[in-house]
Amino acid sequence: MQIVELDIKLPYEGRGKILGRLYEKVRGKIRDIHFFPPTLEGISEIRMEIVEDDAPKLLSELKRIIKNGKITFKVLSEA
Repeated sequence: MQIVELDIKLPYEGRGKILGRLYEKVRGKIRDIHFFPPTLEGISEIRMEIVEDDAPKLLSELKRIIKNGKITFKVLSEA
């Protein structure tokens, strides 16, 4: 098991649809989540820590959901 930090940047418009689908994938795995206000360009940022067994697989699934956004991840600890 790994604790992974996901940093997701996506357009503020249409964020609700994406968040609903994103929640279906990470439900029950979230340890901490922060929603940041949009920038002047309209980009919203979500930073979350999740507990995951296979982080690269989850990242590939999330990239399919978030098409016009950017996802970065960092492994914080291995358990």
